[in-house]
Amino acid sequence: MNDFIPPAKPIVGDEEREAVDRVLRSGMLAQGPEVKAFEEEFAAHFRLGRACVAVNSGTSGQHLGLLSSGVKAGDEVIVPSFTFAATANSVALTGATPVFADIDADDFCLSPAAIEAAITERTVGVMPVHLYGHPAKMDQIMAIADRHGIQVFEDAAQAHGASLAGSPVGTFGSFAMFSLYPTKNMTSGEGGMVSVATAQIERLMRLYRNQGMERQYHNEVVGFNTRMTDIHAAIGRVQLTKVDGWTKRRQANAAFLDANLVGVTTPPVADGAVHVYHQYTVRVPEDRDGFAVALREQYNVGSGMFYPVPNHRLEPFRAPVDLPETERAAGECLSLPVHPALSDADLERVVAAVNALAKAGA
Repeated sequence: MNDFIPPAKPIVGDEEREAVDRVLRSGMLAQGPEVKAFEEEFAAHFRLGRACVAVNSGTSGQHLGLLSSGVKAGDEVIVPSFTFAATANSVALTGATPVFADIDADDFCLSPAAIEAAITERTVGVMPVHLYGHPAKMDQIMAIADRHGIQVFEDAAQAHGASLAGSPVGTFGSFAMFSLYPTKNMTSGEGGMVSVATAQIERLMRLYRNQGMERQYHNEVVGFNTRMTDIHAAIGRVQLTKVDGWTKRRQANAAFLDANLVGVTTPPVADGAVHVYHQYTVRVPEDRDGFAVALREQYNVGSGMFYPVPNHRLEPFRAPVDLPETERAAGECLSLPVHPALSDADLERVVAAVNALAKAGA
């Protein structure tokens, strides 16, 4: 049988190893000059035009961003249910309540109409997720937020380099979190980067990540230890030099799949949107789970099911809400390999496998 084609594959080369060795030789391993340089280079590379704060994970970044934006117990933040649990977790960790709203079928992102319907007197913000690397409808979401006087917090965990109408994700909300987990479009090994809209949010982020201190032993708030190490930052700095090439490869791979797949619904791209294809997600209306098993067992092709259990059905967040598009996506979505390590032969095998199974009605 042919070699297994994984659904995702981190790419780490000699340059990353050399960067880690450089930091190890320096003796400065915790948050230091590499972190500072990475923050500045990340902001410049993605044309964010705002300060960035590095932390030890994307979830930490989201949590501290919400705290720094003033979210507190008793507040409500509107979130999608069709996303990784970290989105709702970060809201709950502040003491606030995540309120689940439905997605739109075309981009898997929060529906502006559903956001408007979910706003109450306790709503302080909305957290759209740029799911799979496609930007949410930020023009409409920002207009809703402005009308109701609420904040916008971007979950850009999967969307490094995505944009809408020329504006990069990460430039819309009070803050935006980018994940640097190993399978993301770029990695620091583990970590998160948060772009912030104001100097006040930036200062609070830096306090919260460092035990509440700006100056040693002068704690100003009750803080956390969510610092990024210089080792991780050094890896991230190298990956920044490669991510554009990887994104172009993802987009080329997606274009090949778009042109050649039949029998499944391929992911549309909105007018004016730049999709960076963290995942290439199709819809399989009939027996998605069986389809995924057959891909693996018959063709040795991996795939991913994100997210078969929506957040509003998870034990910590059970809520009696009617989210029909969320439920449909949870039952139909299947993410096919699109990562930049794929060869032309890999892509052809993915297409052949999917088309054969779709034709057979697997």
